Amino acid sequence: MALSSSSSTLLRRLLGSTPLSSSRSSVLRAAFCSSSSSGPSPTLPPPSTIFGDDTEVANVPPLTTPKLFVSGLSRLTTDEKLKSAFAPFGQLLEVKVITDRVSGRSKGFGFVRYASLQEAETARQEMNAKFLDGWVIFVDPAKQREQKPAPQPDTASSHTGFTINKTVGWCG
Repeated sequence: MALSSSSSTLLRRLLGSTPLSSSRSSVLRAAFCSSSSSGPSPTLPPPSTIFGDDTEVANVPPLTTPKLFVSGLSRLTTDEKLKSAFAPFGQLLEVKVITDRVSGRSKGFGFVRYASLQEAETARQEMNAKFLDGWVIFVDPAKQREQKPAPQPDTASSHTGFTINKTVGWCG
């Protein structure tokens, strides 16, 4: 692949006014044309230096419940798709994609429950940071739902059953 005249002119201006020799031109051509088969192909660093080693994965705490929280789901992911993705790792008791009430589409997360902790641990290790429906999903242990406090009785109501309007201003 030859350099165009505008590229040669630009390179001459960058390197000085002297014309490029053929050896310098071939070096620059190899540097700018990555698809050139004549130059050596660059070697990629090993994945462990890019993504880190497996010690981060080993420091994950063990599961205490066979229920897993799956986040990063596509809006088009259904219960059936989630079930088919997690079925190879053990006996599934429950698969639920949380959906929006109005649109019926996924909110982007769901839950998977296995019959045993060992199956859930295997599924967590195998499916964490994997692609599902074109999106990267993350698998974590599910946490217990926090109980909402009971509603407090309104102390501002009068003895006739009417409540006092607590609106300060009018936004009309």
